[in-house]
Amino acid sequence: DWTVWLAFAGASALMGLMPGPGVASIVGFALSSGRRTALASVAGMAVGNAAAMTLSLAGVGALLAASALAFTVLKWLGAGYLMVLGVVTIAKGSRAARNDDAETSAPISPRTAFWSNVTIGIFHPKTIVFFVAFAPQFISPVGAYLPQAAILIGTFTGVVAITDAAYAVLAARAAGLLRRPRARRWFNRAGGGALILSGVATAATSK
Repeated sequence: DWTVWLAFAGASALMGLMPGPGVASIVGFALSSGRRTALASVAGMAVGNAAAMTLSLAGVGALLAASALAFTVLKWLGAGYLMVLGVVTIAKGSRAARNDDAETSAPISPRTAFWSNVTIGIFHPKTIVFFVAFAPQFISPVGAYLPQAAILIGTFTGVVAITDAAYAVLAARAAGLLRRPRARRWFNRAGGGALILSGVATAATSK
């Protein structure tokens, strides 16, 4: 039903626009390493979201909802990875400040950003558990399950990728407004701080 699909697409857009750990990481990559790296992180988040939604619809979300230990382990794996990446980004900015040379602060590579956000998308248990309650509302019990699930996964992934890309481009443009080495170093630190905050937000999630 097109009306059901449009309702799901609209709900997906609202979810994509709400700031969370994924958006914070994308903005962090944009501020510290530029648009190319940020867009690579958007692609990684799309892959992670698709994997998380697939796991949810396959029943892993129900397992996480039932097991406090599984939820906590997955949560801290994702949070720890984000915080470490943020600390590394800030450390690079600090080395650049000591040397008074912006070029010593090497940007994060697009490949690293891509795989980082794949990890964030998969290791964010709140997302998986949420999909268990959210997605089935849009699945008709009289229709074939797998085609409907595939449509929902593709729709959510595509819509959220668009909103994430908008955040990436806007943040990269804001960072590009200040080209002086000192300003670039502070943007690098701000990006690392955003990554750490997104890790803290992930760690703070509860069922």
